[in-house]
Amino acid sequence: MTDNSAKKKPGGLGRGLNALISGSYDRKETPSTPNAVNTIADIALTQIETNPFQPRTHFDQTALEELAESIRVQGIIQPITVRQLSADAYQLISGERRFQAAKLAGLEAIPAYIRKADDQQMLEMALIENIQRENLNAIEIALSYQRLLTECSLKQEELGDRVGKKRTTVTNYLRLLKLPPDIQIGIRDNLISMGHARAIINMEDVEMQLEVYRKIVNEELSVRKVEELVRKINQENKKPDPQTKLNLHPLENEVKRVESRLSTYFGTRIQVKSTAEGKGEIKIPFVSVDDLNRILEILNYA
Repeated sequence: MTDNSAKKKPGGLGRGLNALISGSYDRKETPSTPNAVNTIADIALTQIETNPFQPRTHFDQTALEELAESIRVQGIIQPITVRQLSADAYQLISGERRFQAAKLAGLEAIPAYIRKADDQQMLEMALIENIQRENLNAIEIALSYQRLLTECSLKQEELGDRVGKKRTTVTNYLRLLKLPPDIQIGIRDNLISMGHARAIINMEDVEMQLEVYRKIVNEELSVRKVEELVRKINQENKKPDPQTKLNLHPLENEVKRVESRLSTYFGTRIQVKSTAEGKGEIKIPFVSVDDLNRILEILNYA
């Protein structure tokens, strides 16, 4: 019985939402004037064009078909949001998954909240609406943040306020866009997590980043294992500062010459240790009391 009613009223709202909005908005048929804003109306799908500012680049087809099946049974529970371009033309602001699923479900019309918005507002609303959805992958979030910064002329502090995130969180997402394309695709396709990516990005060498990425995928490494691996690789590849190396090189050679001369003089292996600041120590080992007395006699003699 529910199925039949859904088919008779393909764009029907759920009863709960209908009751919720009945006191706030007037539900109308498709408006005949371009000024019918702040209303919810059933709009023909053929009159709605997709959002050119849509930040989502990847829709899971299986999830989309599951949503379409739910719509066939329950109808559209939450209206999409559109702006009116003319008397019979609209553009999506948010709700593209519901829009696409409604098409798959065979609906002819869909409930939509109509509001005014210029291009910049369209972009900002679409981006923020998508960012707030839990199923958006990390790369889509990062790209959305980047577009808000560049195309909406927001600063990172303002962006954090708009999306309800700390600035450090925003920065961590933006850093993902510095990774090679193959790794970004891996994040998008859930082959690796945000935690894996944050560990990889601490490596400067792109080839090494890709090598670690492949190792994560092939061996199913945990984030902690990757952090340890990256730390080890960075330590092994850490190069001394050229200036420091230049300053220490002559001193190291002199220390070795002193060690050699003292070892010959005392007849035992002498160790001389020195720091970059010129401090250090001399170690004179002995193997017995007689050997110690021998060394002391040499010292007294000296």
